[in-house]
Amino acid sequence: MKDFAFLFPGQGSQAIGMGKDLYDQTDFGRKAFQMADEILGFSLSKICFEGPEEALQLTYNSQPALLTVSYILYNLLEQEPQIAAGHSLGEYSALVCAGALRFEDAVMLVHKRGKYMQEAVPVGKGAMAAIMGTELDKIKEAISQATKGIVNLANWNGSTQLVISGEKEAVEEVIEKSGARKAKLLPVSAPFHSELMRPAQEKLSVDLDNTNFEDLKFPVINNIESAVMSKGAVAREALKKQVTGAVMWHDSMIKLLTEYKITKFAEIGAGNVLSGLQKRTAKELNIEVETLNLRNMEDLAIIKK
Repeated sequence: MKDFAFLFPGQGSQAIGMGKDLYDQTDFGRKAFQMADEILGFSLSKICFEGPEEALQLTYNSQPALLTVSYILYNLLEQEPQIAAGHSLGEYSALVCAGALRFEDAVMLVHKRGKYMQEAVPVGKGAMAAIMGTELDKIKEAISQATKGIVNLANWNGSTQLVISGEKEAVEEVIEKSGARKAKLLPVSAPFHSELMRPAQEKLSVDLDNTNFEDLKFPVINNIESAVMSKGAVAREALKKQVTGAVMWHDSMIKLLTEYKITKFAEIGAGNVLSGLQKRTAKELNIEVETLNLRNMEDLAIIKK
């Protein structure tokens, strides 16, 4: 699949039962889940397979769970892409599959990442909001005019699909100032990808500095600058910046379509959010694309035919 770009999903794609068929039907899947359980010191596999929902939604559980499922699926596919990208947490999945980071190290890193993020801001102080149908420039202008606290662009997922993050009053102020017709607060436990995550970034940076990174087997586009990475040291710094920086996903996907001329995409992991976003982006550019989803054993059998 050397003409494909692989896309790795981030938090929000998790669902009870994900990965169970991988555990039940493959030795690799079972061993990977058992390894994650042992490293974390609790049964991540049980939370994935049985829930409860509230436990899987916790940031420090959902992040290693999603990483583990993507890692297993990639290895069962036994194919390398031309290039890859991962949405927020998914950048870790992409880097593990590219050989920059050991799975064992990444599982603990993303568990800590989730824990640090959760601890960075008292519950109720922060908020995130999705804004639809409003241009990026208008949101940036409203952010620059905010006076009620810290607020930042968190995700640029599509041409007019954005997420802002920060102190709750400031988030609501930006929605009002931007004149957004469609906006909603997201049911998240912390204001991710904002300056309020600075304490989490500082703690995670120490852990990242103490983790070995290798050069990549295939390039990965990072979230913050939409820059193509091939060196392990560069990937480490990108993961540091990512905690407080915006996920410029739309920019990265346009780069894959226009600069790399890629028209085949496979989303590796739970859910189908990223493949849907890429279809819409390609349609706006009048580019025909093929998208595949690799979420379970059934998808794997179809793709491997």
